[in-house]
Amino acid sequence: MSKELIRLRDLTMEFDGERILDGINLYINDHEFLTLLGPSGCGKTTTLRIIGGFLNATSGTVTFDGKVINDVPPYERQINTVFQRYALFPHLNVYDNIAFGLRVAKVPRDEIDRRVHEMLEVVSLKGYENRRVTALSGGQQQRVAIARALVNQPKVLLLDEPLGALDLRLRKDMQNELKRIQQAMGITFIYVTHDQEEALSMSDTIVVMDKGRIQQIGKPEDIYNEPKNAFVADFIGESNILDGVMLSDYKVKFFGRVFNCVDAGFEPNEPVDVVIRPEDIDIVEPGASMLTGTVTSVTFKGLNYDIIVDFKGFKWLIQTTDFHGVGKTIGIRLNPEDIHIMKKSEYSGMFGDYSSYSAEYDELTEDAGDEEE
Repeated sequence: MSKELIRLRDLTMEFDGERILDGINLYINDHEFLTLLGPSGCGKTTTLRIIGGFLNATSGTVTFDGKVINDVPPYERQINTVFQRYALFPHLNVYDNIAFGLRVAKVPRDEIDRRVHEMLEVVSLKGYENRRVTALSGGQQQRVAIARALVNQPKVLLLDEPLGALDLRLRKDMQNELKRIQQAMGITFIYVTHDQEEALSMSDTIVVMDKGRIQQIGKPEDIYNEPKNAFVADFIGESNILDGVMLSDYKVKFFGRVFNCVDAGFEPNEPVDVVIRPEDIDIVEPGASMLTGTVTSVTFKGLNYDIIVDFKGFKWLIQTTDFHGVGKTIGIRLNPEDIHIMKKSEYSGMFGDYSSYSAEYDELTEDAGDEEE
């Protein structure tokens, strides 16, 4: 049974009359890899800074190991932070960068030496002790920053978009590396990112945020397969989101047709949002299917094709390994387990129609890490 380490109760944060956090309630377990995920400006970095002690919440409490720590300064918390810009000391070599905090804390020299070498082993930088940090690659500098934070043996490591400055290949390698380090050290990682793939591949728990509020908390698989609302469905992976009506348990109507689904517990004839993931759609011959549409765009993505199909004026994204050319009429088949039903929310009607497809791809901005709070 996991032990609760940190609890945030009714956290609010206001800057200049604007509410950045709006009643955040969250607990984080010991040894957990928890990711705060959301778009730029959603409040995830603010939440991280409050946990670290760099910001004081307008109201609410932060509890660490059963004690309220709102007034405890950052250096007295058993929490360390790795920032996106690693803030290494350029005039010091790798060894001295990692040893810096221990020397400030007046740790005996032989213990410093033991702990620094232990950390070099953990972050796979053995033999790099005497290198200047300015001569290291981005990924190596990243690992020095992590080693420097971990050498003080914190109970919690906060990581604020730490892979934002790395290229894609290196980021993938570092994602695996971070998960390995977290498991090897057995400490709690609280990670901030706007990159959903990063969150899905690394986390034990994902907290999806938007507009200063938590939208959903869960395991990566649960958040992907059972999104709570249209925002989560759209933010985590690609989604076709349609208006539907839940006729009764396990029966949903959309596009004028009735489909079997695996959801229950809605009011009879309750309006709902219907989510269908692009990779879950089977393309079949038009005559044999329940729905037919026309292919309006095809993009080759390496492993598969992203095709946009017009069904009665609503554009769907379908991912398929088979080529279907523009102008072709296709049919689709949906299995009950491929149809996910969500309650209507403030986000209903905002996502899921791919008529603005290219614009959606363009908005995957690189600068979303520079979150202005």
